[in-house]
Amino acid sequence: MEIPYGVRSLIRRALQEDIGPGDITTALLVPEESESKARFLAKCDFILAGLPFALEVFRILDSSVMLTAYLNEGAEVKKGDMLAEVSGKTRTILAGERVSLNILQRLCGIATLTRKYIDRIHGTGAKVLDTRKTTPCLRYLEKYAVRTGGGTNHRFGLFDGVLIKDNHIRASGGIGKAVKKARQAHHLLKIEVEVSTLQGLEEAISAGADVVLLDNMALGEIKKAVRIAGKKVLLEASGMVSLDNIREIAESGIDFISAGALTHSAPAADISLKIA
Repeated sequence: MEIPYGVRSLIRRALQEDIGPGDITTALLVPEESESKARFLAKCDFILAGLPFALEVFRILDSSVMLTAYLNEGAEVKKGDMLAEVSGKTRTILAGERVSLNILQRLCGIATLTRKYIDRIHGTGAKVLDTRKTTPCLRYLEKYAVRTGGGTNHRFGLFDGVLIKDNHIRASGGIGKAVKKARQAHHLLKIEVEVSTLQGLEEAISAGADVVLLDNMALGEIKKAVRIAGKKVLLEASGMVSLDNIREIAESGIDFISAGALTHSAPAADISLKIA
């Protein structure tokens, strides 16, 4: 897997944050010539995501290390499975251990939670989307984990999609004016409008929106919105989405369901790195 330059730069900054001028404990206890093998071991069940990035940590520290992955991205990992092996200088392994595990545990946690959401709506036709509620500077990695878990990425940032939210509407003088301005400036991009009422939905449809985001609407209102839209626009439900209610939301006929929890509330997977 090709590691993007931006990710390599991120890993270097993370290593600098953790190691600083040097790993004091390892320097005191481990001879410079010592070599070891270390294995990534699963301590729970999860969906694997981010192993290439985790292994890249050691390659950045020392290009001579030997890295072997035993499972593919997206694999269903069981407790006790060996994910990968690192062979090389013991000092390198110990210096990169925490940064590597932090990346891997975080991304596996996101992929695992995403897969749970996907499984809950199986057969409905709805898609699960992520949001921009990501850890600063980790968005590329976290959205990668969502995809690996079976989810679909919403826009990456403010630069690659038009989403007219409540504050845009207020600043522009209404839904109609906001959609018109956006359409004139970017006629090739789809226009999505966020609304919180059925009246707002009707205004967005009349204004020519392509997608309407139903913000924090109750299930009953979502069902009414689906009937009102009648396939004239695509509909996205967002807010108050959980594993407990996503099936009901999906069965309403909605096209997309976005959940910030995928990235801001996913618990990290439990993984260890043990020297053999």
